[in-house]
Amino acid sequence: MSLELPPFRPRFPWWGPDLQTLANFLKPPSGDLAPHTSERLTVDLNDGTGDRSACTLDRPSAPVAGKPLTILIHGLTGSQESSYMVSMARCLLNAGEPVLRVNLRGAGPSRATCAGQYYAGRSQDFRSLLANLPAGLKADGVRAVGYSLGAAMLLKYLGEEGTAAPVLAAAAVSAPIDLAVTCRRMLERRNVVYHRRLLGQMKIEATAPGARLEESERSAILGSRDIREYDDVFIAPRHGFAGADDYYERCKPVRFMGGIRVPTLVLAALDDPWIPGALYSGYDWASNGALLPLLPKQGGHVGFHGSDNRLPWSDRALTEFFGVKSA
Repeated sequence: MSLELPPFRPRFPWWGPDLQTLANFLKPPSGDLAPHTSERLTVDLNDGTGDRSACTLDRPSAPVAGKPLTILIHGLTGSQESSYMVSMARCLLNAGEPVLRVNLRGAGPSRATCAGQYYAGRSQDFRSLLANLPAGLKADGVRAVGYSLGAAMLLKYLGEEGTAAPVLAAAAVSAPIDLAVTCRRMLERRNVVYHRRLLGQMKIEATAPGARLEESERSAILGSRDIREYDDVFIAPRHGFAGADDYYERCKPVRFMGGIRVPTLVLAALDDPWIPGALYSGYDWASNGALLPLLPKQGGHVGFHGSDNRLPWSDRALTEFFGVKSA
């Protein structure tokens, strides 16, 4: 399959990978989805912890019958309000299609309903979410879109499930397909500002009121000097890994992508400042016909702010791939 898209060209003033990445924070789209309507949907993760994922179900003002539900999954320290989530939701809603914006375990509004914490390999949470969604929402099928860390989790899930995945189609945007390599890139000097902000937000998120933590865990989180240490002293031991290296190795999406059987668009910019482009250009895409790589040279990390349209180029790619018809 090929997509009928113009080549990606960055829009002024978002030139270069860093400005493409920062545009989502410096000039986010309006979070108002009117005239469409939204409601809270809380889904029990049914793992014995009592944790419930707080999601937002967006319904189009002019629904088109028979359209599947599209589930959007945010990235690290993101939430349902992340700019890319809101932008894609609006795009689908304007075409008459329903959307579910997920807050991962302990993220955003889910902090109040979840004592636990998400991580890149926690694909079982998406499995539980799908299983426990109201049947009526799934009656016309389900699509899934993951961004950054959420994309890594989605790719892992799809590979684990293979032909059993109850998903019509999927898309992964700017996924860290090798966690260890991505972590090393984040720790480079050029990314010091990104790293400092992400680590600070991770600490706030993990220790926010409602989190279930031992005092030793709280101390480990707050004392972490970098993301790798955070994963080594908190995420890994809490979730049964021997350490950060074990966690990264066992959960990296490239271990699972060969098993994906659902049609899946994999979109990444080769100039992503967080994820080395060589991870994507060096992958054997021909080995799995279910995967469609879309790898523009530019675009940053979940950026794709193009010169020919105010709609992010990534939104246009996803709607083209999913066959979404504009209203």
